[in-house]
Amino acid sequence: MQFAVIGNPIHHSLSPILHNSAFKSLEVVGFYSRYLLENPENFSSLKNLHLTGANITVPFKEIAFKSCNEVFGIAQEIGAVNTLVFEKEKILGYNTDALGFYQCIESLNPKNTLIIGAGGSAKALACILKAKGISTTILNRSQSRLESFIALGFHTATFENFTPKECFDLIINTTPAGLTNDSLPLDSTLLAPLLDSTKFAFDLVYGRETPFLTLAKSLNIPHSDGKQMLINQAILAFEIFMESQKIPINKTILRQSMQTAL
Repeated sequence: MQFAVIGNPIHHSLSPILHNSAFKSLEVVGFYSRYLLENPENFSSLKNLHLTGANITVPFKEIAFKSCNEVFGIAQEIGAVNTLVFEKEKILGYNTDALGFYQCIESLNPKNTLIIGAGGSAKALACILKAKGISTTILNRSQSRLESFIALGFHTATFENFTPKECFDLIINTTPAGLTNDSLPLDSTLLAPLLDSTKFAFDLVYGRETPFLTLAKSLNIPHSDGKQMLINQAILAFEIFMESQKIPINKTILRQSMQTAL
């Protein structure tokens, strides 16, 4: 069985380490690699790779959703998928980002959150927070990306018209700021006061301390990168992959193998 994580950029992804560790620990014959997709118009060409399944990362989660023949669970509301199963001539789509993220912050019991960014990952987080009854505001540079969030009933604002009326228990950066450069997702004059009044800062970027997290750290705000979310969503995705192949697995060994892989 061949699997891959697909995105652009993709060289930084640690997903192969997680999944290949699970294959080894569970004694399942399979291999997981990376695939750089340079042109989103070529998404349908993934069928030619003869993959059993795939994970989708930035910036193709919404394109992947539109390419699926069937979509399951919360992914239907999100409009973005991060997990694909290739079944005969069909592409089946799932979203494990949502639950994988919620497992990270559930113990914080936030009452309200601010999400910076309006891409596929932001939609996943917003929808799971909504499902859990947590008030959520989406803040993005452009208005056009916010329209789908407005249609789902979320509070939204652009950088230009944002006037915070409350303190947020949790602030989440879902933008790629800090992934390939040293930029902040929001001007520091606005971001610093927001972080200074929050209880927790969360960045989906993992593997490095982003400027967003550095700023939170300088303000003595508890914070986390996306490493645990990566592990959580990978465990959920691996379970979907194995279930699609009707391969029983020991979930305790699966979790242990991924937790210790990084």
